[in-house]
Amino acid sequence: MALQSHLYSPAILLPEPRIAQDLRRHRRVQLAISGRFMRADRQEYPCEVKDISVGGASVMSAVLPEAGERVIAYFDQLGGIEGVVGRTFAAGFAFQFRITAYKKEKLAAQITWLMNRDAFPDEAGRQHERVGVNGRKSKLKLEDGVVIDVDVLDVSSSGASLGTSARPAIGSEVFIGKIKAFVRRHHDGGIGLQFAVMQDVNTLRQGF
Repeated sequence: MALQSHLYSPAILLPEPRIAQDLRRHRRVQLAISGRFMRADRQEYPCEVKDISVGGASVMSAVLPEAGERVIAYFDQLGGIEGVVGRTFAAGFAFQFRITAYKKEKLAAQITWLMNRDAFPDEAGRQHERVGVNGRKSKLKLEDGVVIDVDVLDVSSSGASLGTSARPAIGSEVFIGKIKAFVRRHHDGGIGLQFAVMQDVNTLRQGF
C-alpha cells in the first residue's frame, strides 16, 4: 500500500505525559520501532528506527537512498513522516524531518509516551474501575475527520478500550461519540483511549 504524505462531565483534566524539554532541543533517543519508507521512485522498503528526535531519525535498512533524497516514512505508533536524507552509513541512513510545528509537538508527545510506556503497561486510566459494556457499538472520529464504527469493550471514568482494526497513531486526538480522547495504546483487539476529562461511569453505561 502506497504511503501518503499526510496521514458533559466535570472538567477534571487528566495529566498528559510530560514532553521532555530535551526532545525540543532535538536530542536523539533510542527507540526500537519498525516501519517502512518510500523513496522518490515510489518504491517502498522495510526499515527500523535506531534513534529518533522531533527533528530527525536514524534508521536501519538494507536499501540505502541517496543523500539529499526526499523520503516518506511510516513508523508503527508514530504514523507518516516526511524528510530528506542527510547521510548514509553501513546499515542505514539518517534523515531530517520536514514537518510542521504542530506535528513536532505531537511527535514529541508520542516519543515521550513511548519512552515511558514501561511505566504505563496498560491503557491510561487502568487504575480506575473498568466496566464491561458487552461490545456496544459507537462512532470514533479520527484526527483527519474520518469516522469509523467501533466496539466499546470496556470503559472507566478516565478511558476506554475499543475493538477495531484501525490503528490511529499513539498520542493522536480522537472523539468517541462526543467525548474527546487521546490514543494511548494499541492492543491485539483494538486501541486504548484516555479521556481528555474525567467522565461519570454511570453516564457512560448509557452510551456515548
